[in-house]
This record gives sequence, structure tokens and C-alpha cells, in this order.
Amino acid sequence: MTMVVAAETPPLSADTFGVFRVGGSRVTLDSVVSAFRDGATAEEIVEQYPAISLGQVYAVIAYYLAHTAEVDDYLRTREQRSAEVRQANERLFDPTGIRARLMARQTEQGSP
Repeated sequence: MTMVVAAETPPLSADTFGVFRVGGSRVTLDSVVSAFRDGATAEEIVEQYPAISLGQVYAVIAYYLAHTAEVDDYLRTREQRSAEVRQANERLFDPTGIRARLMARQTEQGSP
């Protein structure tokens, strides 16, 4: 039996918004890297995200370890974009006093 050693492409693909997902799942690169950074093992990550396989998790972790600077840049960009979207939403939909407004609405409707 002959064993062939070949480089494999990591199971990552970008969706239409530029978000990298693992395999054909909805699990993001961000989620796997975040869990790994928090100390989760590959097996724990699979338990957390059963839509991806153990091999895929190991491949994503290996890619992250080999390309830490690039992945960290990508994650920083995603965090920055997320903050911008959050701020825009808060400007459109002011969260100040939301609990009080909801409680008042509930009282008006006669619910306890």
C-alpha cells in the first residue's frame, strides 16, 4: 500500500457577505477560532457545533495556527464591521428606556 501525502485546502469558503464558513455549514471561522482561543478542544468544538466534523475543526485550527496574522486581521475587520452595524442600528432604534416601554405596553395590554 502506498501512502500519498498531499496538501489539503482548508474547509473554508466565503459566503456572499465575505464571511468565512466551515465546510458547507453555517458555522463561522470566527466561532471556531473563538472557541479554540477560549481553550476548547477540537472535540468540544464539535460538540458545540455538530454541523462540522472533527477533521474540519482540526483543519481550521491548523489553518489558523499557520496563518494567525491574516486570520486575526480578518477577525478584527469583522469585529469593527459588527460594531459599525450595531451603532447604526442603535441610531435607528434607540435602546434607551426599552425595558420601561415594554413594561408599560404589557401593563396596557393587561398582562401581569
